[in-house]
Amino acid sequence: MIVTGFHATRTHKLTPGQKTANRVITVGRAPVEHGFAHLKNWRTLTKLRTDPR
Repeated sequence: MIVTGFHATRTHKLTPGQKTANRVITVGRAPVEHGFAHLKNWRTLTKLRTDPR
């Protein structure tokens, strides 16, 4: 299941409850995204350290 936040438009502003829900989703998602970024970084470094032969 994918959880996405609420989106505001020019005519439809977010309610305080929707803003709070977006913050809760962001707080939970940020550490996971940072973890994936670190994994990708380490994969790149291991490719650079391989034997050129």
